[in-house]
Amino acid sequence: MTNAFTDWLTQLPRQTLGHWPTPLVLLPRLSAELGGPRIWLKRDDCSGLATGGNKTRKLEYLLGAALAQGTDTIVTYGAVQSNHARQTAAACASVGLQCHLILSQRVDWPYPAYNSQGNVFLDSLLGAHVHQCEVADTEMTRTKLLAQLEDQGARVYEIPAGGSAPLGALGYANCVLELAQQTEQLGIQPKTVLHASASCGTQTGLVYASERLQCDWQVLGINVYHPDPATLVARITSLLEKIGETYPDQALAKIPDIHVNHAYMGSAYGQPTEAGLKAIRWVAGLEGVLFDPVYSGKALAALIDQIDLGNFSHTDDVILIHTGGVASLAAYVDAFK
Repeated sequence: MTNAFTDWLTQLPRQTLGHWPTPLVLLPRLSAELGGPRIWLKRDDCSGLATGGNKTRKLEYLLGAALAQGTDTIVTYGAVQSNHARQTAAACASVGLQCHLILSQRVDWPYPAYNSQGNVFLDSLLGAHVHQCEVADTEMTRTKLLAQLEDQGARVYEIPAGGSAPLGALGYANCVLELAQQTEQLGIQPKTVLHASASCGTQTGLVYASERLQCDWQVLGINVYHPDPATLVARITSLLEKIGETYPDQALAKIPDIHVNHAYMGSAYGQPTEAGLKAIRWVAGLEGVLFDPVYSGKALAALIDQIDLGNFSHTDDVILIHTGGVASLAAYVDAFK
């Protein structure tokens, strides 16, 4: 697939970090059990970077820009069990950049494994400098760290939480290109592409490129982060507008409707739900695929419930994007007891 849009994407600075394209695979046993549409899984958990995940796509453009500017140090942000932080640490290790992670105690999970296992363990193993703090102290920690790095003569490039900047969101334009090619090769015409939505960059990129390529599917984000789903819609809209401001020749003619489902988040971000844990156990034993309780497991639970409710009876095929997160399973071992 080659057009002016894809040509433009290929001209942007990009540091290859992942294994592309990620597979699009059928989940035949789950599909048969539910008796609804065929369920296809876009395996962005197989993207690479220390157990993979969706942030790899964003980091390719963000590190591409950082390296083009002569950066030697990356600073980024997230919760203690941030998948983005782990992938950033791996990306920096692979290209020889110093990496600083400011991780805030954003999740009230009262088990010791949360602060020592899973992603936070891998962060240190990958050579990142980890700075844990309370949420209220994040800006103070950032200010102090940036001052120290400036004194050391570091050339710093900051990446927002989740890599969710306009440039980072373009990583998911490439995912849409892959899906368009894969669905054509498979001869399927899905009406919905569903995924866990939190820091907004993934859904922004999916919506943006789906509009640019006039894909005949709806992008449905399962809110797993924002107490008010309107915040998620507003942030995605803002990122789409900023893409247009940054790249006027590539702007959307109009901002489309943003589709978000808020019914599956549970009590708060980072808090497992019974439906999510049940879905993780079920599909692990049924398909041999692992999901996590913070992001992908909640999206999986949403898909299962929506099929049970008959809300996908209008289509023969539906796509679930596996955004990764499996590394956090060790941190949530107490949830499965």
